[in-house]
Amino acid sequence: MPDSQPQQPHSSGSSGSSGSDPTADSGSLLLCGARLTDGRTVDVRLGGGRIEAVGTVGSLTAHSARVDLAGYLLLPAAAEPHAHGDTALSADVPGPVSYDVPDVQRRATEAALLQLGHGATALRSHVRIGDVQGLGPMEAVLQARRSLRGLVDLTAVAVPRLLTGAAGADGLAMLRDAVKMGASVVGGCPDLDPDPTGYAEAVLELAAEHGCPVDLHTDGDDPARLGRLAAMAAGVRAGVTIGPCGGLGRLPREVAARAAEQLAAAGVTVICLPQGGCGSTERRGLAPVRLLRSAGVRVAAGSGAMRDVSNPVGRGDPLEAAYLLASRRGLRPEDAYDAVSGAARTAMGLPEIRVEAGFPAELLAVRGDRLAGALSLAYSRIVVHRGRVVARTSAVREYCDSAAAVALDLPRQGRAKGGEPGRPRGDEAAP
Repeated sequence: MPDSQPQQPHSSGSSGSSGSDPTADSGSLLLCGARLTDGRTVDVRLGGGRIEAVGTVGSLTAHSARVDLAGYLLLPAAAEPHAHGDTALSADVPGPVSYDVPDVQRRATEAALLQLGHGATALRSHVRIGDVQGLGPMEAVLQARRSLRGLVDLTAVAVPRLLTGAAGADGLAMLRDAVKMGASVVGGCPDLDPDPTGYAEAVLELAAEHGCPVDLHTDGDDPARLGRLAAMAAGVRAGVTIGPCGGLGRLPREVAARAAEQLAAAGVTVICLPQGGCGSTERRGLAPVRLLRSAGVRVAAGSGAMRDVSNPVGRGDPLEAAYLLASRRGLRPEDAYDAVSGAARTAMGLPEIRVEAGFPAELLAVRGDRLAGALSLAYSRIVVHRGRVVARTSAVREYCDSAAAVALDLPRQGRAKGGEPGRPRGDEAAP
């Protein structure tokens, strides 16, 4: 018998609507023999974009397709709370980077698919507006969002350069236009405006007017400015997120601790970027993750730049971000993964995911049997979005025939009997 029966999951944000989803796969899919983080090996049946049941191996039946997940660890899918789709994949472009709509759309689409392959089924992309590009990059990212519907959920953050003084009037008007176009989050970088507090006030006022979340870039190296931002953010019902806050880690510990307490009291989420920053390459560093968490601040992790001028080798891989939080910042593997999954989804206003009946079928299967091992060697991955397999990455590890390899029975990631690991069997069609 199934171990868990359908229930109404808790959710937050507008994305947690319980209504029918026209993009959810209407058929049934059975994930067979998956390992959970609590050590159980289970079958998981999906249907209508949700998890229908979780049961012991062999206890569930599916009306159509099945995927063999023997040897895989099944996790809630990752999410990407801080991407830059408009500039992604531009580091190797010869000459000036093109911001024509077709070029930006192509880059944003390719970057989103790369991150989907890594396991992120929801992305938040910060898009610069204004200057000579105007609203073109926003139009391009919104077109990419439409073309990716059913594969990955993409939301856009409007990022104007200036919002105060005479020079900021055009930026404020363009920010309003971006929201009308479809940008669902308002943001920007107060640090670059002559009046950072005035910039933040303008963004927060517009967000309150339209009921939008706020997502601001800041280095966080000015505790007084952070305190003022926290005071203003306390009244924003849709939520306020800031990052990457690398400068907060350069402050004296007692000063940073007071700022963290203010952010926690205001309910502000901090997005750190373990894989590298975005924007200026001269101001690096990672937010003090453990200090923030101990103060009660929700901390999520994003990727930041993906192979643009800020980080020419950026991978956009949430599991690498989690690995770095565990290996460099001392977080437990469970907390490190939550930063790129549960905490990231909450920061983005998305519903909670658990591998339990009734929850959305947003899942990531990674080769391995323990979370620590998966973060260390996360090569083979299978991604499920809205109840269907949407991406699959298979790595093959083989050793030459030698006495040592045979004697030690070294592990292999090769082709299992009957086909490639994680490939559909029987009546399942490839995604």
